[in-house]
Amino acid sequence: VQLQASGGGLVQAGDSLRLSCAASEGTLSTYSLAWFRQAPGKDRAFVSAISWSGDYTHYVGSVKGRFTISRDNAKNTVYLQMNSLKPEDTAVYFCAAKRRYSAGSIYSSNDYHYWGQGTLVTVSS
Repeated sequence: VQLQASGGGLVQAGDSLRLSCAASEGTLSTYSLAWFRQAPGKDRAFVSAISWSGDYTHYVGSVKGRFTISRDNAKNTVYLQMNSLKPEDTAVYFCAAKRRYSAGSIYSSNDYHYWGQGTLVTVSS
């Protein structure tokens, strides 16, 4: 599976962005999918995840109510709709795929099997 993230950019506080992550090879239908982010000088951190079925979603507390993760298995794509962006959302955002039924936690970057290259989101105040 090869993942390609896109959609980042420079926006002002309060604006919206939608990130996309598409698989150029393989199918994502049997993977849980997630977004992580890494701010300058910080470790990569969990943002949101969606189960392989799409029935369950998870968010870090700081983005709940502002970000929405979704997936379109027909398009082999996962999205992250980001509304009401804040300067503290500034980071490189990475998409990741975790095999269905594999061990580990959806919250841990160590337990994902494939990663996209990252897309930069910069939110100015």
